[in-house]
Amino acid sequence: MRMKAELRKDQIMNAAIQLAECVGYDNVKRADVANAAGTSNALVSRYWGTMTQLRTAIIRHAVATENLTVIAQGLARNNHQAKKAPDKLKRKAARHLIDIAISA
Repeated sequence: MRMKAELRKDQIMNAAIQLAECVGYDNVKRADVANAAGTSNALVSRYWGTMTQLRTAIIRHAVATENLTVIAQGLARNNHQAKKAPDKLKRKAARHLIDIAISA
C-alpha cells in the first residue's frame, strides 16, 4: 500500500534533518536523503526540486521545530533562512553550540 504524499514528505524531511544533524545541512546529498528515507532520488526532487530548495526547506523545518543543532549550522554559514529565525531561538541555538563545544 502506498504511503500518503504528506506522510512520505514528512518522512523524507525527517531523514534530511537527521542527516543534517550528522553531516551539516549544507553537506546533505539527495541520494543520502533518499536512501535514509527508503525512497528514490526522483521523489526527493519531486518534493523539493533543487538541492538549494531542499537545503532551504531543511533550515525552515529546523526553525519550525526548534532544531538547535541545524539552526546553529545555518547561523554559522550565514544562511538567510536561519537569520530570519526569532532572536530568542537564535540565542538558544548559539548557546547549544557553545554547550556542545564545551562538552567535547
